[in-house]
Amino acid sequence: MDYFAKRIIPCLDVDRGRVVKGVNFVGLRDAGDPVEVAKRYNKEGADELTFLDITATHEERKTIVDIVKEVAKEVFIPLTVGGGIRELDDIYNLLAVGCDKVSINSAAIKRPDFINESAKRFGSQCIVVAIDAKKVAPKKWHIFTHGGRKDTGIDALSWAKEAYERGAGELLVTSMDADGTKAGYDNELNCEIAKVAKIPIIASGGAGTMEHIKEAFVNGCADAALAASIFHFREIDIMDLKHYLKEQGIAVRI
Repeated sequence: MDYFAKRIIPCLDVDRGRVVKGVNFVGLRDAGDPVEVAKRYNKEGADELTFLDITATHEERKTIVDIVKEVAKEVFIPLTVGGGIRELDDIYNLLAVGCDKVSINSAAIKRPDFINESAKRFGSQCIVVAIDAKKVAPKKWHIFTHGGRKDTGIDALSWAKEAYERGAGELLVTSMDADGTKAGYDNELNCEIAKVAKIPIIASGGAGTMEHIKEAFVNGCADAALAASIFHFREIDIMDLKHYLKEQGIAVRI
């Protein structure tokens, strides 16, 4: 296996049991049944799959474990699940139904020791810390929580470094400015984070073309590229994308 291969990760944002997609975290439109969408990506050559229960934290409820269980039965690639994860038991319950990694966000910000405890109990390779960041000044980004509704005032670079030092295995970095715009990833943000956190970075928010994904790898310091609508609405085929990246000299698994 090529451990240096760049990964392509479709993201299922799930709201009330349906896959949805919006722009800058709002204006959601339906993109299908999560189990069917997951099956399709498994078949089409995705390297991993990320499942985010996007309203779990805002609605103060747990992740929808039963849907995760159905998705896990259908996919044979690593599955990361996030949304509403607040305690170690939540992680245990998700791993027990077949997910491989969990993505934690609001709970880690509220109680940073949660990262240490999770990494110690389940291993760093299971723990992805999600960072939703918005630019507030040149080279300065703040962390937002609750589906992008709440500015914490926390500096994104400081938080990325802390998450890394506390045991996160990966960082899922979403640019809220770019999310859903299809104007490209925030490569500056990802590279600034890569300087302070020596773990894989998953670029998220803004993919619109194959070139954007290439740029995330070539100029954006990313180890993986996560995207939603371009895959959901079949604007880009995953295998076509991988062949394009390979032609550009980027290592991918085909």
